[in-house]
Amino acid sequence: MSETRHIVLTSHPPTGSRKPPEIRWGAPGAQARGPVIGGMSGGQRNVIGTHSGSYGVYRALAIATGQLKSVHRPDLTHTRPSVDIGPFPQWEGEDRIVSMDPYGHIVADAFGADIAAGRPIQPTIAITKARIMLPEFKEAIASGRLVPDGEILTETGEASVTKIAIEPVWYLPGLARRLQVSEVSLRRALFEYTGGMFPELVTRSDLKVFLPPIGSITLYIFGDPAAMWDRTKRLACRVHDECNGSDVFGSDICTCRPYLTHGIEECVKEAQEGGAGLIVYNRKEGRALGEVTKFLVYNARKRNPAGDTAAAYFEKTECVAGVQDMRFQSLMPDVFHWLGITHIDRFVSMSDMKYNALAEAGITVGERIPIPDELIPGDAQVEMDAKKAAGYYTDETVSKPSDLTQTKGRGLDDY
Repeated sequence: MSETRHIVLTSHPPTGSRKPPEIRWGAPGAQARGPVIGGMSGGQRNVIGTHSGSYGVYRALAIATGQLKSVHRPDLTHTRPSVDIGPFPQWEGEDRIVSMDPYGHIVADAFGADIAAGRPIQPTIAITKARIMLPEFKEAIASGRLVPDGEILTETGEASVTKIAIEPVWYLPGLARRLQVSEVSLRRALFEYTGGMFPELVTRSDLKVFLPPIGSITLYIFGDPAAMWDRTKRLACRVHDECNGSDVFGSDICTCRPYLTHGIEECVKEAQEGGAGLIVYNRKEGRALGEVTKFLVYNARKRNPAGDTAAAYFEKTECVAGVQDMRFQSLMPDVFHWLGITHIDRFVSMSDMKYNALAEAGITVGERIPIPDELIPGDAQVEMDAKKAAGYYTDETVSKPSDLTQTKGRGLDDY
């Protein structure tokens, strides 16, 4: 039996019975908000882009070569999250969460009837249980920095975690307000500088949700996840932006893997004390400039006649990329709103960019934890000096009260 393929022109919104379900971003409850429909089969798409956008091209190759049926629908049996997350008050309102779907992990339950009726609705968040093992765990156990407890950390150096994968779902009006630009300008830039990949950005102003073809977020939770939003329990957290060369392959030109593993150690300790530890791993390689750009900058730094100096660190980045950083940490707090977190007791980061983004989102921080000097590779000292000079880092380890963050007891609803 041959497959039926549909080529849909999207310059104009559909009318009548073909009109897709409306997305009321920030409405209370999944049904009131409406489903995010980004599949290419079954019609009634109500977003720009497709599910699993960063893998869309690979999916197209699989269909073109006959390895995947274009009409395939995922069987979501037994895929339910291994941990219940939410709902929390922060899920409501148009502007608190703008870069992910807070209901993305419960679509199989919330929209089961729609899925059974043939609507291509897919989860954008998956939650599972796992164990992880790092070489650094064994060294930390041997040195006494970590002590196995048999539950969170075993004698063999394995740690029990809850893992969460999150695909980006952008609500364009809220995203524009967060970035302090007009929605028209945002849509135009996204259209023009992706080579016109998504014409609906400028032809379909009625579509407000975009599934961008970018990397995802992975969360690693140590201890009972419920401790993250329980204000009687303590939370340690590391927000880490991807660095493949260091995180995976152990390059010693930066502090990325040492800081990541240090953050994991602190998370394990906090979980063992009855609290929780959270690693937020953002797929934003090379400050979102990309790995090719990063390696080009490495060459420019190493071949600088004056040597690899802190003064030239960001200058070489700007020469190649045109900008120092494209991570936009203002979007980072969304995952904390999704998790119901209003306070972080121990924030394993000295980055002012990350701290200020949390403060502006109304999330308070008790203490900022620096990387110990002995964990900084010798070749990474240039980076540390350059970032401190550029204002990336602070020397303050204890967060001071400000207009945004005044006391530990205040929650997000107080701002």
